[in-house]
Amino acid sequence: MVRKLNAATQPGLQRVWWDLRFAQSNQMKLRTSPEYAPDITLNSDGWRPYPGEQRLSLLAPPGAYTVKLTVDGKDYNQKLTVLKDPHSNGTEGDIQIQNKLVTSLSDELNGMVDAANQIELIRAQLAVLDAELGRDENATAIRTAAKDLSAKLVAIEDNLIRLKVTGRGQDGVRWTPRLIDKIGYLADEVETSDYQPTTQQVAVHDELKEKAATYRQRLRLVLGKEVADFNALLRQRNVPNVVSGTQ
Repeated sequence: MVRKLNAATQPGLQRVWWDLRFAQSNQMKLRTSPEYAPDITLNSDGWRPYPGEQRLSLLAPPGAYTVKLTVDGKDYNQKLTVLKDPHSNGTEGDIQIQNKLVTSLSDELNGMVDAANQIELIRAQLAVLDAELGRDENATAIRTAAKDLSAKLVAIEDNLIRLKVTGRGQDGVRWTPRLIDKIGYLADEVETSDYQPTTQQVAVHDELKEKAATYRQRLRLVLGKEVADFNALLRQRNVPNVVSGTQ
């Protein structure tokens, strides 16, 4: 299925072309400032992009596809065939194996980006809540619980992205790449040729996938226990719940 199209329209002439890539992987939307850089603010929609974010867009492997055009509620379908580069020594079998691995990496990337976005959503709400509570002595228990919850979320998020990166100067190479960075880098390396992945690339894929499962489980536990307990505390004090994005 063709998912990504570009169109250009001229008087009397309409052209649509496909760049042979599918839709991009999910975008990260950070809702907090980088660590030690509170001057980095959010956009008008309440978020900022992750500096140096690498979104994956899978290259369609050789095979049969269908172009679908909808005009005035009526569908028009046209078959097309994507061929392998005749100058490439890689086989179609190699490309299919490669595509399977890159697809798996894209799935893991989407899962980790969704996890980071979910953490950012909660952390942003905790920051707003802290500001609203101010120095109210009656809210000490809530502030303490919010601080503890935020720390547990940061402990997970710090494994997914570089929380100190600002996008300035040499920031991109100053801090150690995290899981999301590594997944994007590996996918890019695997897709640079028409050959099947190396043994080492497959091994790194398996390692990254295992780590992603670990952090996903850690986040699930925090959402199911700590966030639930925190919301119970808020309800006792007649304070609106924190939204986790899973409701």
